[in-house]
Amino acid sequence: RKSKHDWHYTDLFGQPSYCCVCAQHILQGAFCTCCGLRVSEGCLKKADQLFLCKEIMMRSNGGAPGPMPHRWIRGNVPLCSCCLVCKQQCGTQPKLCDYRCVWCQYTVHDECMVDSLKTEECTFGEFRDLIIPPYYLSTINQMRKDKRTNYEKVAPYCRKYWMPVIILANTRSGNNMGETLLGEFKILLNPVQVFDLSKITPAKALQLCTLLPCNAVRVLVCGGDGTVGWVLDAIDEMKIKGQERFIPQVAILPLGTGNDLSNTLGWGAGYAGEVPVEQILRNVMEADGIKLDRWKVQVTNKGYYNLRKPKVFTMNNYFSIGPDALMALNFHAHREKTPSLFSSRIINKAVYFFYGTKDCLVQECKDLNKKVELELDGERIELPNLEGIIVLNIGYWGGGCRLWEGMGDEPYPLARHDDGLLEVVGVHGSFHCAQIQVKLANPVRLGQAHTVRLILKSSKMPMQVDGEPWAQGPCTVTITHKTHALMLYHSGEQTDDEASS
Repeated sequence: RKSKHDWHYTDLFGQPSYCCVCAQHILQGAFCTCCGLRVSEGCLKKADQLFLCKEIMMRSNGGAPGPMPHRWIRGNVPLCSCCLVCKQQCGTQPKLCDYRCVWCQYTVHDECMVDSLKTEECTFGEFRDLIIPPYYLSTINQMRKDKRTNYEKVAPYCRKYWMPVIILANTRSGNNMGETLLGEFKILLNPVQVFDLSKITPAKALQLCTLLPCNAVRVLVCGGDGTVGWVLDAIDEMKIKGQERFIPQVAILPLGTGNDLSNTLGWGAGYAGEVPVEQILRNVMEADGIKLDRWKVQVTNKGYYNLRKPKVFTMNNYFSIGPDALMALNFHAHREKTPSLFSSRIINKAVYFFYGTKDCLVQECKDLNKKVELELDGERIELPNLEGIIVLNIGYWGGGCRLWEGMGDEPYPLARHDDGLLEVVGVHGSFHCAQIQVKLANPVRLGQAHTVRLILKSSKMPMQVDGEPWAQGPCTVTITHKTHALMLYHSGEQTDDEASS
């Protein structure tokens, strides 16, 4: 691919900006999300002719990959950046001044810039171990032309611990931060390793893993729990294709509304721009690998004449029947009608609250214990008077509530996401769910099991798997272990008070 600028227009730059062509101060104009170049509207054509963008792949000359020189662009250096030579602050003058390398992000004063720096080797800076260098891709491309596939022998120049990262961002998730994040990651990394999931599927994006070293790739998913599930399904497809050795480890940047899986793995309950992108990449580098159980949920409709195949879902977080599934179903129907309303995490939670309050008054799911039979590892469980049953794989539920551990010192084993066990609890209704979330009540603990079977004998009931709800008639639901996913655990701050315990 030829490296062309990825221009984005703006009515107001976030910091004082100067056109790279005419050097005039600009308010309105365009910036390149890959190299950070800023120009006024009238100078766009000239900028395309004068300045090259980041080369995502170097032109191969047939030789071995060697050192790469700095790629300097002038002006608009980041605030509070220091000069590589004299260590003093750059970008302090109100004009187009000083240089920044688009790869290593080092900055240099105009007066400190000497000829030796212009030809000096670029080390790719702090994130050298995450970046896919352009010369690596050109070498791989040449090998593909020569029909050679021993990519492992191609080591990046001067790299000891190389763990290339692939960014998968869902721009439709949560509060529409994905668009901004894409641009920030493209500036710090090679644009070829940053993907917008509204334009390309995870399965296609993850094929980049097959050109990179085995068991070294890390994937950062920017989105909600639904987006993470979509990516993990694509990784399962890689296993089916026989690409087991290229399976990446997955980290999460939570942009959705619930983000319970993200919270369980230490990545927080929601990202709103409070942590700089550089720190996110540092967290991905330092994170530890762990396993996550994934479960198969099979829903078989009742009746002798039903010739349809059973519905099969993959579960990472939880399955539920009852009031919380009803809230999710109402929310889902509302969002389908007016999607433009649901652009903010606060609005989403307010709509959930409204449907929860409504159900407290109507009680659409009452007498569930008379309509349902529950078996844990083949053993029938006597159900108390309940309105809902929740089957958990992870520690968090309902946007940041630890459901299984609860309050007090009851001798229950801790919930784990890698032990091959599911935790099953019951709730008395929407009001009980709300009490659990603010730690005024405990759920009814029904037990732990390797296999869960739930038989809905009569009437229609709302069900959900990982926030995907539907209305279900009489059926048998069987939940069994499917596979493990390789995830990354960040031991940073969590939102729950009991996380430290």
